[in-house]
Amino acid sequence: MEIDKSIIDIVRKLFNEPKNFIPLHVPTFKGNEKEYLNECIDSTFVSSVGKFVDEFENALVAYTGAKHAIVCVNGTNAIHLALEVLNVKVDDEVLTQPLTFIATTNAIVYAGAIPVFIDVDRDTMGLSPKALEVFLKANTEQINGDCFNKHTGRRIKACLPMHTFGHACRIEEIIEICSKYNIEVAEDAAEAMGSRLNGQHLGTFGKIGAISFNGNKIMTTGGGGVILTNDTDLAIKVKHLSTQAKVPHAWDYEHDQIGYNYRMPNLNAALGLAQLNQLDGFIEKKRNLAKKYEAYFKENGISFFEERDMETSNFWLNAIILDDAKNKDAVLKQTNELGVMTRPIWKLMNTMPMFKESPKGDLSNSEWLVDRVVNIPSSVI
Repeated sequence: MEIDKSIIDIVRKLFNEPKNFIPLHVPTFKGNEKEYLNECIDSTFVSSVGKFVDEFENALVAYTGAKHAIVCVNGTNAIHLALEVLNVKVDDEVLTQPLTFIATTNAIVYAGAIPVFIDVDRDTMGLSPKALEVFLKANTEQINGDCFNKHTGRRIKACLPMHTFGHACRIEEIIEICSKYNIEVAEDAAEAMGSRLNGQHLGTFGKIGAISFNGNKIMTTGGGGVILTNDTDLAIKVKHLSTQAKVPHAWDYEHDQIGYNYRMPNLNAALGLAQLNQLDGFIEKKRNLAKKYEAYFKENGISFFEERDMETSNFWLNAIILDDAKNKDAVLKQTNELGVMTRPIWKLMNTMPMFKESPKGDLSNSEWLVDRVVNIPSSVI
């Protein structure tokens, strides 16, 4: 059976949709969304002050196990704030992976830093500890307790791995390596709400983590994100920066540094709280969908991207890995023309005109994956 026909057959069967268009991922609103939104509107507190902001943050703390959760406008500025409070400065370097959505790399530039691209592991699609250590051993030196790139002369201040499609990268190994080189770790867990590694929620392993609640994520606030941290001082800094660095006062406007208008509005938090109350059900259904995909594709000789033994993935976006890179464009063309939405994985960041001069290591795995990965419909059903 042809690969594109295999995809179309199983997707239409599982989604019980014989002929209409099937999108890649859509949100599900079957809880208290309208009730909470109406309550928010009736209260007139629709901007960044209101009870739903506090309730949503408290619920996220309870769900993720993080000590602090600070909600913001989107996942991109969550990463930006995370890097800012880790003291990433202009012309610092931040280690990250080239196989990611562009927001990861853009946020590094927002902080004034330069991305350095490290390869991924094929079985996680996340930053590879082995490639990380190889790069650091060959290219860095320690000066007064800081890690410097010997070739560029710039300080390497942070590492920003990403948990691809909700699957855990080898975050514990990454943190261990970075600690030896005096490099801070921030997690891009944009796609990983509800995903866990050895029972611990992703985004809570590093000193700080960022999650997205964009409309295409497993749960959504429309736009939105959250910063997770167990460090109280960092949490205070994040909240301060996200509210234009305004010094609390009953009426006066006093600001003590450059801040950002990044605080999540109450309307979005109301939607998020209703979504979070349904999250476990979303995850259960998405994991069931992934199991059915896995069984079908295995029977048809197609590689399906699976979770590892120690993780519990949210399977936000399912993926198949083609044996032959030449098949990708044909599969994408045929499935989309026949009403089943599929997408390639992102283009590698180091191939973008903005980042082509950025330092990088050997990127063989990233290049292999970008030629073969195809995402398939993954909505909650």
